[in-house]
Amino acid sequence: MKPLNYAILKHFTKHGKSSVHEVMEVLKEDYENFKSFNKSAVINALMTAEANGLIAEIDANLDENGEVIIYYEASEESKNIINTFIED
Repeated sequence: MKPLNYAILKHFTKHGKSSVHEVMEVLKEDYENFKSFNKSAVINALMTAEANGLIAEIDANLDENGEVIIYYEASEESKNIINTFIED
């Protein structure tokens, strides 16, 4: 099994626009028992990936509770970089 941060990056090579909620839903089955599998840690991983240029913020909305939901996506170039360094 890949480290959680690697799995988060690989998610963006196979899925389009995703928020923290969508990433966690896809990874839940494999990672739900990991101590670091929580919303705060996944948001931190997404923000780090964005800061490193591997994903980009492409949209933001408010949910029904007034919480900001940020959506990210990887460009084709970023997908190629991720796939070069992290194998399936």
